[in-house]
Amino acid sequence: MKTIDKLMMFHMAVSNMDEVKEFYTEMLGFRVTNDFTYDKAQAGVPAGSRWISMELPGGGTSINLTNVFENMKPGGMKLYLSTPDIEAAYKELTAKGVKPTAEITHAGWGTSFGFNDPDGNQWLVVESKN
Repeated sequence: MKTIDKLMMFHMAVSNMDEVKEFYTEMLGFRVTNDFTYDKAQAGVPAGSRWISMELPGGGTSINLTNVFENMKPGGMKLYLSTPDIEAAYKELTAKGVKPTAEITHAGWGTSFGFNDPDGNQWLVVESKN
């Protein structure tokens, strides 16, 4: 498709905005680019609803933590992070307190390990063969 050129962002429902924000910034190194709270009801969104945009230092697709959408429930995402050095990533994240759900696994497509965020969203850190 010539008119659409990249994935810009996605929303992830969370149950505790501040706890999950801290996990992503302190444990994973995301940088907050926007933290917005609706001060009044707008476009069908209740007052007090919030979203936090963040991205990794290398840029790319933004993640929006949100409690805005009623049809989105916390814990339903499976997401992937890329690394050039799986061993270093594993050591860095576990040293920060990230609890792996799977140890480093070697497969034909690449090497990976998994963990969950505070809401149970599943993450896989991948060092691809390419």
